[in-house]
Amino acid sequence: MRTVHPPLLRQLGIIGYDALEPIVLAALATESPLLLIGPHGTAKSLLLCKLCEALGIAWRHYNASLLNFDDLVGYPLPDAEGKLRFVETPASIWQAEAVFLDEISRCRPDMQNRLFSIIHERRVQGLPIPNLKFRWAAMNPPAREDAVSSDSANYLGSEPLDAALADRFNFIIEVPEWQRFSEADRDAVVQSLPSSVDDAVSQLLRERVARVAKEIAVVEAALGGAIVDYVRTVAPLLAQLGHPASGRRAGMLYRNVIATHAARLVASPAAAAIDSAWIALEQSIPQRAEGATIDRAKLMLAHTEAWRAVSLDRADPRRLLVGMACPIERAIRACGIELLSSIELSAHVADALASVGLGGRNALATFVIGLPAAARLNAAIAEQVAELHAATVVAQSVDETVPRSNPKFDVWNTIVSNLASHPSLAATSASAGALTNLLLSSFKSGALAKGTEVRPLIDSWAAIDALCSPHKEALRAAA
Repeated sequence: MRTVHPPLLRQLGIIGYDALEPIVLAALATESPLLLIGPHGTAKSLLLCKLCEALGIAWRHYNASLLNFDDLVGYPLPDAEGKLRFVETPASIWQAEAVFLDEISRCRPDMQNRLFSIIHERRVQGLPIPNLKFRWAAMNPPAREDAVSSDSANYLGSEPLDAALADRFNFIIEVPEWQRFSEADRDAVVQSLPSSVDDAVSQLLRERVARVAKEIAVVEAALGGAIVDYVRTVAPLLAQLGHPASGRRAGMLYRNVIATHAARLVASPAAAAIDSAWIALEQSIPQRAEGATIDRAKLMLAHTEAWRAVSLDRADPRRLLVGMACPIERAIRACGIELLSSIELSAHVADALASVGLGGRNALATFVIGLPAAARLNAAIAEQVAELHAATVVAQSVDETVPRSNPKFDVWNTIVSNLASHPSLAATSASAGALTNLLLSSFKSGALAKGTEVRPLIDSWAAIDALCSPHKEALRAAA
């Protein structure tokens, strides 16, 4: 009978952090730098204090907003040989096994620069800190330019972390707020009292960390190649979401996935690698510390696409879709891959339609509806494609009196001017009739509100039509 391990963090007195336990254990087992981001009063400091107490390690807790260099290294004095040496104080960093940099986002820029080598290299002034294992930090959410709630005003002093400093932390964890806990957990937080760590829990934590460290080698031997493929595949998708990964971040993500999966396997041998990769990815985005908004749904989609591509045979054409940055080109290629399910094909077409404006959407819809792949679209996307296409194939006539003061008068004059001069509307253009119908239907429906909107519609049509046209015959022939 397998032993069910209770959440260790809960046994340490940390309520509501159960989902983050694999990340915390992975960071402990690998001695990786860890950054906690969350509002005040969310047990960030308490978590790290309890871990140090349980592990029995010497640690230093610094308020980075007040930190001076002398606080870290002591006071420089010349020795008998005339060389400078540092006179240590009880708070200096030299004998520390762990360091906790609280309020790191409020740290002065000159001090932030001095923290780089401590976090990444375990050095200060080029000198090694011999006993240092764990480098942890915490911060309040940085103020965002698009923030509108009064909550953000509470942290106006919390500046976005320097990108290079944020990239030194393997794990960047957004901690949970107690208002989102279950009712039982909220009650437990309200009733909690300060207490020391039980010796049995301390021993259990040490044993669990040691087991995770040992399991890491097993996971890397078994899954290292697949995780390399996953990281290489997901990296360009992260860039598309506005979260580009440096080479160092890619290496960190690789190690984070392996360590997180090892931590989950120790707790449950049935843990799935795809879930471990998602947990590690979500907590490895350094832009979170820079004030970026993380679209969790889009991040999950990127993760799912990357993992699925890794699971496919290298010759499978579906692998090619993941690396394509342009949603239009991705949708065009998807239309030629019969292995795609209706849901997958529809998702690619919907994403492409959403990426362009009026005109471009219609050109893409006209292209898709002429392909055999159109029959495999789900009902909702097929209906959208049909409506967009209809605006280009139904012959239009306009018989309307519009006063000069009406904005539609300017729209009409602009349409007439472009009908006479734009190359895409010349008689030799294969799509001139469809584009003309679209202009007239958009005028009648009021989709064109100003004359300045006419040319962008035409240009968008022309650009997407030019992307699609070379593929029409090939995709029809292949079917």
